[in-house]
Amino acid sequence: MPNDYFQFQQFRIGQGACAMKVSTDACLLGAAADLAGATRLLDIGTGTGLLALMAAQRHATVAIEAVEIDAAAAAQAAANSAASPWASRIEVRALSLADYAATQPAPFSHIICNPPFFRQSLRSPDAARTTARHEDAESLSFAALAAFAAEFLLPTGLLTVLLPPPEMRAFEQVAAMTGLHAAARLVVRHRPGSKPLRHITGFRRVAVKVQETELIIRTAENDAEYSAQFRALLAGFYLAL
Repeated sequence: MPNDYFQFQQFRIGQGACAMKVSTDACLLGAAADLAGATRLLDIGTGTGLLALMAAQRHATVAIEAVEIDAAAAAQAAANSAASPWASRIEVRALSLADYAATQPAPFSHIICNPPFFRQSLRSPDAARTTARHEDAESLSFAALAAFAAEFLLPTGLLTVLLPPPEMRAFEQVAAMTGLHAAARLVVRHRPGSKPLRHITGFRRVAVKVQETELIIRTAENDAEYSAQFRALLAGFYLAL
């Protein structure tokens, strides 16, 4: 399959204009995010539009907005949405999060984000890829994301974020300062017993005991074979499952 496209069961992702391509991270977040009671959802930093499209497939009535700072990626996300079965329910905005906040959008029941997190790693020479991958003042900071969610989530709303464990711990501290608290955590491991790769965490306004579950990507017996748990989660999306 050409790198410019990724074919899912019910939609196709064009990604030639996007710095960040379809990834296992994004697919896991899109499939695992809790959409119960969703009415109006925002995908922050939508990139290809994958998370917005997965949400539209999973939830038959939710209205979806997607915001993306990179104009070329936003145009590609809009094209991907327009070519999907859910074009009427997805609107892509080519704006920074700060500029989008200035439009004073109506509150959201759900916000999802796969934010930049390589704060300590070397910067890519590709400026667009750097913006997509690195959390800093010039892109989407943890503080900006948490503050936006605290302002624009409904009182019972849910913010769902994917990050590596160290970055998630930092984000949880930032989010708590805005009144958002971790409520549920999915710990993603490559194989049984391996160190956690990612946390998918849901944040709410009420502080509660965190409900933690695990997801294993590969089987213990064969590193090339997806686990039954992974297959069940992505069964409605991946062609090969």
